[in-house]
Amino acid sequence: MTTYDDRASLTDLTATVERVRGSVEGVIEGKPEVVRLALTVLLAEGHLLIEDVPGVGKTMLAKALARSIDCSVRRIQFTPDLLPSDITGVSIWDQQRRDFEFKPGAIFAQIVIGDEINRASPKTQSALLESMEERQVTIDGQTYELPSPFMVVATQNPVEMEGTYPLPEAQRDRFMARVSVGYPSVEAELQMLDIHGGVSPLEDLQPVAHAHEIVKLVEAVRGVHVSEPVRRYAVELVAATRTHPDLRLGASPRATLHLLRAAKASAALAGREYALPDDVQALAVAVLAHRLLPTAQAQLNRRTAEQVVLEILQHTPVPATPGRPNGFGGLGRNVPAYPQQPPRSL
Repeated sequence: MTTYDDRASLTDLTATVERVRGSVEGVIEGKPEVVRLALTVLLAEGHLLIEDVPGVGKTMLAKALARSIDCSVRRIQFTPDLLPSDITGVSIWDQQRRDFEFKPGAIFAQIVIGDEINRASPKTQSALLESMEERQVTIDGQTYELPSPFMVVATQNPVEMEGTYPLPEAQRDRFMARVSVGYPSVEAELQMLDIHGGVSPLEDLQPVAHAHEIVKLVEAVRGVHVSEPVRRYAVELVAATRTHPDLRLGASPRATLHLLRAAKASAALAGREYALPDDVQALAVAVLAHRLLPTAQAQLNRRTAEQVVLEILQHTPVPATPGRPNGFGGLGRNVPAYPQQPPRSL
């Protein structure tokens, strides 16, 4: 059982994350919010879906994050002829031992980069379901545990859809967050020409954190305190997606759990031992939007899932800020300073 003494302190977490962030931002110029979200997902034990047009650095971001951490990394180029066994592994008959020998697939790494995940067939895509949710792989009745930390960073191109297989709802739901890199600013693009014009900075990128450090940081994030009003706020946001008239499919309970975990990681990155409603608000679009399916009428009206989430954020009451006389959430009584009895240390 992990105790607080075994976990990394917030000071250690901040220092390690700053090293990783600086390393990744040295490759991805002008996108600090995207890098922060990727680190948030990593510390929250989630998986990241990067969706954007070609050439904006989707794969570069995934590689930079992977190379900044001293851990095992495997890259899978998803194609229509990719087989599930190429991902999970296969049992091969050994003539000398006269027994089956398991050959691990590409999923047996701590950071797995799935490039253009929507180009593989649904059968191959489904090979990721068990590993992403349960962090294990079952082959021929034998279960194999995956290493820790474990994170899948997948990319897909939403524009070129010919010959692709859109991710089913069950698989999209397993990604904690979706992010779009977007085009850089003029200044960032000019800086990119200076840095990337000669040699790719990925070639000189060295690890700035070890895998065991990330494991300790994950334990620290688990210890972040979330008060009952903040938990209720997250539940109300997710519940509102299930009754919204512009949505035919709302967010699942897994989305609520992912939103809470991401909020705890965001609070830890900010140097706090407790989560605020601001952490939930800042991550709601990234965590919820890709799980929602707009109705046909909403699509005709060009209403996106992101717009619906923003509307829900505007109409859902936010718990009162900490430090008010009536206590957090306006409960009408004097209570200790927010949060109520947080952990003393991580």
